[in-house]
Amino acid sequence: MPTSPAILMFIGEEYEDLEVWYPKLRLIEAGYQVVCAGLEANVVYKGKHGYPCRSDAAIRDQKSSDYVGVICPGGWMPDKIRREAKVKQLLQEFHADGKLVAAICHGGWMPISAGIYRNVRTTGSLGIKDDIENAGALFLDQEVVVDRHFVSSRKPDDLPAFLLGCLEVLGKSTRGELLG
Repeated sequence: MPTSPAILMFIGEEYEDLEVWYPKLRLIEAGYQVVCAGLEANVVYKGKHGYPCRSDAAIRDQKSSDYVGVICPGGWMPDKIRREAKVKQLLQEFHADGKLVAAICHGGWMPISAGIYRNVRTTGSLGIKDDIENAGALFLDQEVVVDRHFVSSRKPDDLPAFLLGCLEVLGKSTRGELLG
């Protein structure tokens, strides 16, 4: 179990390199521990552009109660791990508890598969716009959309706004303004 406020980040083969590394490093700078969880622990996964990231833990062993939020990066990885029952369960728990659920680009596939985007204002890659709308969400073509505890962005160029949105939600949730 993490000792400081921690964020769970899903990781897997062919993740979008910048959408893992920029949030990970920015959140560490902000004082959070970032736990990268993949299908297996201690595995080096390569991003779409070849950058490696070692998983700190296995998704199956994670508990949402250990974290203040979750990051769903994009790439081709989300289409693979969104099929895992534990990924969907964790996302449903984060949502039920009003904790940060952040997705960028194709990372939105994970909350879609978890069934938690209904009646949420969100964005993502234009490539998943139909999926977002079919999930019952309102798609907005903006660099960042913050709707309660949900934060979403479209692409790597949106990462600065994405992280500002994440930090805004995390700041409110740690003061109890979003919970309850």
